[in-house]
Amino acid sequence: MTAGTVGEALARALDAYEELGSLGEEVEDEWTYVTDLGTAWRERFEEVIAARGGEPADPRAGAAVDLAIEEIGRIEDPHRAIDWLSTFPQVVLLAFGEPG
Repeated sequence: MTAGTVGEALARALDAYEELGSLGEEVEDEWTYVTDLGTAWRERFEEVIAARGGEPADPRAGAAVDLAIEEIGRIEDPHRAIDWLSTFPQVVLLAFGEPG
């Protein structure tokens, strides 16, 4: 389901990121790291949404976001989720030509 605007695609990515963060929070020793990382990336996504949210999304960028969401949806291991908490946002932002 490719989004029509940059904001729609990033909102969907944020929803998926929240689920990924919830999985990562299952690792007690990493809870602070996971929540801090989630806060930082959420803020970065919100900056891009504020600046470019209404722009039409390039269909290729939307497809890249869809594939990234699909990929993190397959993650079941909380430790692997933590690994992707840094990777996923960068992949999504890169799809839209945004620096991480």
